[in-house]
Amino acid sequence: MTYLVIAVALFFAMNIGASGAAATMGVAYGSGALKRKRTALILVAIGVFLGAYLGGGEVVKTLGSGIIPTDLLSVSIVLIILIGATGTLFLANMLGIPLSTSEVTVGSVVGVGVAYQVLYVDSLLVIVAFWLIIPVLAFGIAWSVGHWIRRLERRDARWRGQGSRGWQRMLVLLVIGAGFVEAFSAGMNNVANAIGPLVGAGMMSTGNGILWGGLFVALGALLLGGRVLETNGKKITQMSLLQGTAVSSTGGFLVIVASLFGIPVPLTQVTTSAILGIGSVNHGVDMWQKGIVLKILKVWLVSPLLSLVVSFSLVKIFVEPEPYQVIVMTAGLLSLIGLKSLYDSAQAEKRATHEEGGGI
Repeated sequence: MTYLVIAVALFFAMNIGASGAAATMGVAYGSGALKRKRTALILVAIGVFLGAYLGGGEVVKTLGSGIIPTDLLSVSIVLIILIGATGTLFLANMLGIPLSTSEVTVGSVVGVGVAYQVLYVDSLLVIVAFWLIIPVLAFGIAWSVGHWIRRLERRDARWRGQGSRGWQRMLVLLVIGAGFVEAFSAGMNNVANAIGPLVGAGMMSTGNGILWGGLFVALGALLLGGRVLETNGKKITQMSLLQGTAVSSTGGFLVIVASLFGIPVPLTQVTTSAILGIGSVNHGVDMWQKGIVLKILKVWLVSPLLSLVVSFSLVKIFVEPEPYQVIVMTAGLLSLIGLKSLYDSAQAEKRATHEEGGGI
């Protein structure tokens, strides 16, 4: 059973590397600063591993013992936490819904705490506060820096990459370095999602957990991250190399700060907020008409709540069976799905009536 749990955790680590970690070099690859995909992935793997190994301990402590007591973390409970997180992410990937790895993992841990009615609420509130504050800070910093960059680029064409070859090389190195910092921050923060519960349960020491977790996240980025890197690179908003540097360095810096405090934060949302800040400088209010903010809020809400429900239900089904609670939760979930379907049908009927005329 122990080996199964460790295998699930390391599989989860590989998926973290293949998704969120691989995307950290999206700006450098999408801008053409890195021509070869393999080179970008190798840099991601190195950055992620170093981040985990040198600075991942604090977030591991939070996910292992800072949200629920360690005496709850038996082998079966750790398996439930990991299944709750990985299962939710897998379902979301199948539906094409982007969820935050950190938020899903925290939600899964909280679901176990709610099931046993033991939860460190103060620590949880601090984590949620960081989830709110960090993306706002990312937007504000990127927006401020974006105005400064725009003035620089208007004043001197070299900052737009139109200078000598040596000047262009400097800008390329800047954006690659910023991507490496972002990969480093992903290692510091996200590796704990996979191995934090294992360390909390005493199934691995912190050192071994970080070592193996870092290796498997790096391996996931190297072997499976190509598609994510390609997709993320193509989706990057039209940005100059200096603007891309601002986005990656802002996200990386803020996630590193959160990691030093032991707070698991959603790197993707932080980076998206920074892109939104730069985009607002370039395009003004038009950026806000794309529904990006609404999408961030939806992901922020859905990620932890869905995994919370999954892990809570698994505890009540397999560890401390309380079928009536599971029935009520299932009924509530089905009711919500039904209401959403009825709402969509009503909206479709209104559109049809408006387009075709008439009524009942």
